[in-house]
Amino acid sequence: MQLKPLPVLLFLSLTISAFAQKPALSIEDIDQWNTIEKEAIAPNGNWVSYELTPNQGDPTLILYNHSKAKSQSFERSHKAAFSADSRFVAFQISPAEDTLKAQKRAKVKDKDLPKDTLSVLELASGRQEKIPHLKRFIMPEKWEGWMAYQLLPAPRDTALPDSIKVKPENKKNGSLLVIRNLRTGQQDSIPFVKDFIAAEESPRFLIYSTGDDSTFQEGIYLYDGPDAKLHPLLTGKGHYTQLSLSRDGRQAGFLALQDTTDFRVVPYQLWHWKSQQDEAVTIADSSAAFLPEQWLISEHGQLKFSEDGSRLFFGTCPPPVLQDTALLEEEIVNVEVWASQDARLYTHEEELLEERKKQNYLAVFHTDTRRLLQLADEQMPELILGNEGNARYALGKDGSSYLQLLSWEGFPQRHDLYLVDVENGKRQPIVKNLPGNADLSPMGDYAYWYNVADTSWMVYDIAARQPREIARDIPVPLYDELDDHPMHPYPHGTAGWTTDDDFLLVYDRYDVWLVDPSGSLASNNLTKGRASKTQYRYIKLDPEERSIEEVKPMLFYTFSETEKSSGYTWFNIHTGVKDLVQFGAYSYDRQIQKARDVDAYLFSRENFEIFPDLLISNDHLSNFKKISEANPRQQDFRWGTAEPYRWTGADGQEMEGILIKPEDFDPGLQYPMMTYFYERYADRLHRHWTPTYPRSIINFPFYASRGYVIFIPDVHYRIGYPGESALDAITTGVTSLLDQGFIDKERLGVQGHSWGGYQVAYLITQTDLFACAESGAPVVNMTSAYGGIRWGSGLSRMFQYEKSQSRIGGTLWEKPLRYIENSPLFYADKINTPVLILHNDDDGAVPWYQGIEFFVALRRLGKPAWLLNYNDNPHWVMGKENRRDFMRRMQQFFDYYLLNAPMPKWMDKGVPPLERGIHQGFEPAEDRR
Repeated sequence: MQLKPLPVLLFLSLTISAFAQKPALSIEDIDQWNTIEKEAIAPNGNWVSYELTPNQGDPTLILYNHSKAKSQSFERSHKAAFSADSRFVAFQISPAEDTLKAQKRAKVKDKDLPKDTLSVLELASGRQEKIPHLKRFIMPEKWEGWMAYQLLPAPRDTALPDSIKVKPENKKNGSLLVIRNLRTGQQDSIPFVKDFIAAEESPRFLIYSTGDDSTFQEGIYLYDGPDAKLHPLLTGKGHYTQLSLSRDGRQAGFLALQDTTDFRVVPYQLWHWKSQQDEAVTIADSSAAFLPEQWLISEHGQLKFSEDGSRLFFGTCPPPVLQDTALLEEEIVNVEVWASQDARLYTHEEELLEERKKQNYLAVFHTDTRRLLQLADEQMPELILGNEGNARYALGKDGSSYLQLLSWEGFPQRHDLYLVDVENGKRQPIVKNLPGNADLSPMGDYAYWYNVADTSWMVYDIAARQPREIARDIPVPLYDELDDHPMHPYPHGTAGWTTDDDFLLVYDRYDVWLVDPSGSLASNNLTKGRASKTQYRYIKLDPEERSIEEVKPMLFYTFSETEKSSGYTWFNIHTGVKDLVQFGAYSYDRQIQKARDVDAYLFSRENFEIFPDLLISNDHLSNFKKISEANPRQQDFRWGTAEPYRWTGADGQEMEGILIKPEDFDPGLQYPMMTYFYERYADRLHRHWTPTYPRSIINFPFYASRGYVIFIPDVHYRIGYPGESALDAITTGVTSLLDQGFIDKERLGVQGHSWGGYQVAYLITQTDLFACAESGAPVVNMTSAYGGIRWGSGLSRMFQYEKSQSRIGGTLWEKPLRYIENSPLFYADKINTPVLILHNDDDGAVPWYQGIEFFVALRRLGKPAWLLNYNDNPHWVMGKENRRDFMRRMQQFFDYYLLNAPMPKWMDKGVPPLERGIHQGFEPAEDRR
């Protein structure tokens, strides 16, 4: 393609702006750009921890003292955890990334590489202790004064002669566990520990040790913090797994078999201990009467006590299918047998193979009556417990009759629902063939679900044994009004239940409705945001909240659909008063963290120009203080601005999108423009796009910094015409921008990935508007993709084309022409746009052969095309170095066609297999213009 030089005025403007004022972002600058991760606030609200993680290099842990407004930095540190009394913080210190790389280059063995260190810091005094060779640690969240940490297996003491046999620490034998009293410094060491857990609300640890072969036996032990004593619950050689403690630490459960035989499948026994007992007792084994014939107690079933401790739930399973060990490897026939009557596709079964090997079915031990019951089985495999396991009834789910439908219906999967009595195991069917998900109310008084087929919210009143439609008096849709798929739309969902299961809070597009599950009271619109197109969504401040307390003010996230602005509103359900405490041209954090013991709130807000640094508030979010500065260097570089953009679509409808302009934008100049899209992005106007290596799309501030305008249009789809819908939305938007006069029509690029990659491929078969295009993981042949497999899930791709994202609206046999008309491959000869294709060979979402079909067609037709395949990568690019590489290649590709930059060697001659991983070809090729 012959390129004309950049317009002189634009070239001079970019040069002066970039070099005389602020530089543009380079990939090397992005290497040091930080993100904030794993932020946490101490229970007393006075301390905040967070990690600053650069794109390249080691993380830094920051501890912020709110009362003193001071921060401390700890290099290479992460995974901070505050003690329950806010007096201590523990975290891990890792070896420097450069040090590890250097030692790996020197062929140092893994066991000899430097390891993590535990740091325990007393916050008031600043006194810090470091413990090397850390494996893992527990800092209890709800009880204070204690912590536990385990060290990595210690190497054998080389000073000892080989004739002296000493039990080694290793993966099989375990390693040293230390339990420490943080206040006194007293600590106890338990050797050869394989597993340990802490009680949720009591200073007790449950421990499995393989023993020291002399005075300390293998077995399960309870460590009682206040007594500083280790109590043996069961000792002796054998097999042990699945440790569990009740919430108060006064009961323990585990699986054990005191037999040293090397079983292929261990026939575990269920053991139970309560504080009145000296040791644990056997509850059940594989001969227990409650078990179906030949069933076992499953080693994969998690043991869990109900909240009140009256029940211990565990898993059981049928005998596993085992290979005949007498057969030699060459005698084993490995053949796949696919049958059309199979419930699941063979590939789906294969994808679930490891999960199926561990499949287990819920059973219960009633700790007071000592009764055992099987609750779930192969006919009803899934069970939802109510009231943290305390409820009389559970909700059973069985989707086995409808598994074949997954191939062409997709999700939500259909189920039959059952009411299951946890006291006697009896089941009662309550609904058949439900196309949707169901759950139990927090107290277990109601089962509830949304039926997508008839757009109704339903409850099943457990006391009355009666199904009931609710919310039918609400005069607006409770489903997604904007959904444009040829399938039943999903609901907007719920905020949750109020205390005692009194009311269900249901969402429509904008508002929150108070709905009476008994049907006695009319539904009440609490927020009344529809008239102003303002959306309200409940923010859960307590991560363990089960129900919403009406006596407390509720916090809502507020979003203006017209302005794209957001904020926070407190709402009093009794008075109906709304108190808007934050609102503006930002995207506010929906995941606010509240300190457990005080009203201190940790959150962030952002927009295109403002990074989401951490903010803390002590006055219910009315005011706040900024406590982090993740990327102070941002002000030193050219950036950009984001604004809404609206235009008229092909059918006269109002369209919207986002327009990103370079810093110091001058409407009198003409700029190159990149178009990116993926369904709808307009509501993300105020999102901050941190400079980072992309896994699939262009980084917006990086391209804006380099002088590009970026256009992100929303696409409105017509069923059966996905490609044409994208063409109409994008071309009308781009041409309306060209009419503004500040976009150079000769320098238009377009980029998209996956669904966006498909649409890019389609676009360039229909228009020569773009000078170049990047198409990532595109489906270009819907006829060959339709009957294929999504290897990431093992599911058929049929439902995706008929009802889901591709929106064809019928089968290949019903609408063959629609599949062909929407497939870019059949019109590849019409393409005149140079195209860069990204498609990786381990893509589990879009078959790799789609990218190959596209590339070889373009190659055969003599069209300029390149294919990038990052070996063994999935649907997107993985790993820092691969992503960095992809960022550079995409930049060089677009800069060549849109900024008149030199062609890189990889575009001129490719990178042959002989040079793969050795020569990248980033250097300029010979000038062939």
